[in-house]
Amino acid sequence: MICDYLDDTVLRWPDTLAILDSDGRRWTYSDLQTAVTMAAKLLTENGVTRGDRVLIVAENCAETVAFLFASIRAGAWAVPVNARQTPSEIARILDHATPRAVVLTVSISSDAAKHAENLQAEPQEGAFGKIAIATPYSSAPDPDHDVAVMLYTTGTTGQPKGVMLTHGNLRFGGHASATIRGITKGDVVYGVLPMTHVFGLASMVMASVYAGATIQLDPRFSAEKLYKALRSGVTILPAVPQMHALLMQYTQENNLGALVGSGLRYVSSGAAPLDPIWKKKAEAFYGIALQNGYGMTETTAGVATTCNAMGSPDTSVGQPLAGVDVRIDQTIEGGGDGLGEVLTRGPHIMRGYYKNPDETARVLDAHGWLRTGDLGKLDDQGRLHILGRSKELIIRGGFNVYPPEVEAALNDHPGVVQSAVIGRTLADGDEQVLAFVQCNVADALIAETLKAFVAGKLAPYKRPSQIIIAKSLPAAPTGKILKHKLLEHFAKDLC
Repeated sequence: MICDYLDDTVLRWPDTLAILDSDGRRWTYSDLQTAVTMAAKLLTENGVTRGDRVLIVAENCAETVAFLFASIRAGAWAVPVNARQTPSEIARILDHATPRAVVLTVSISSDAAKHAENLQAEPQEGAFGKIAIATPYSSAPDPDHDVAVMLYTTGTTGQPKGVMLTHGNLRFGGHASATIRGITKGDVVYGVLPMTHVFGLASMVMASVYAGATIQLDPRFSAEKLYKALRSGVTILPAVPQMHALLMQYTQENNLGALVGSGLRYVSSGAAPLDPIWKKKAEAFYGIALQNGYGMTETTAGVATTCNAMGSPDTSVGQPLAGVDVRIDQTIEGGGDGLGEVLTRGPHIMRGYYKNPDETARVLDAHGWLRTGDLGKLDDQGRLHILGRSKELIIRGGFNVYPPEVEAALNDHPGVVQSAVIGRTLADGDEQVLAFVQCNVADALIAETLKAFVAGKLAPYKRPSQIIIAKSLPAAPTGKILKHKLLEHFAKDLC
């Protein structure tokens, strides 16, 4: 079980600081173990049994860590979801996951508190902190007891997909991340990446617990808070490119110095491609090498990562992790000359999609190879280069945004005929969500009306940065929208 990581660390270093929370709380590993034990008892008292699902509506805080491990300790699947999602988004996940209980981190998240009110959840307080819990829901235990965590993405239909990750997946991901970074119990890992996403869960939480490091938690990113943390003892920074860019902007605007000599010894950048000029600038700012990597929810975060020296011009995502196989399928449309779809197999591959055997079979073959949907190639040194996404996934602020889900929200408006959503890469490596909407009457809707309409349907990071309303959208003779022509076609209308 993945809980063995916590048990082993408690035996070795019970008094080592495990969590430094944003509200000032300090939990040793012994404190964390006590919190997990009490939280697991609360869950079992509320009907949670082996094979059940426990939905954890959360933002980063000590309670989230406690109930992640407590759900697993109780034999259930932990299902962490971002509290910033709308009630309708939470409702869809509830319907699909059919959890026995819903836990909400109300002490740190106003959004979780609103969901708790909607769900008529009862407040609870103990060694695990302050939460609200809604139980019991009608639920059938699942017989697959190897699954530890289920994380939600959204499929091509706009419907949620539950990615089932096993104890073995998480053990591999935690060990690999800790080993690559050289994390020890003397390290302080900055924890602002959401634990409801695989990067934060595996590469941040599981790696830190495995190594006995301290996690300094923050529920939401702030360049000011990150700067102070890096000046106050943080040694490991797992991040996405826009976090680095905003931090550098903050220091420049406030006439603050670079972080050379701050004590930071490992900085990573994931979830988006690296620009070589930007990479060089970031390394000069931190005074250490910036490491890049590649992974996805279905691969428990990690597939490949770099181990480069400072100043290396390499912008690949590095060589595959130890024990991970990668190959390139050049037979796909547009493949050849070394370019194709990235396939991977190994101990990092998910069990499958919950209640979705057809989609599981589409991406995962009988030999264990996962089709990532990403285009890439391997160079003569075995390094993987990601050259584009064959899927339409948009990565905004480190969060995955799936165009069909946004399009479905827009198309719900009675004045909308059809819509198309794409991403546009910004200078800092982040992506904008752009929506192009065809209406019944060209001037019947204004962009602000549609923005207000989808605000109640989509989490903030999924909402379009700009909505272009038009009489028609570029389309093939079949009527299929030609998404690759949208930027060119509407160039004069884009901000």
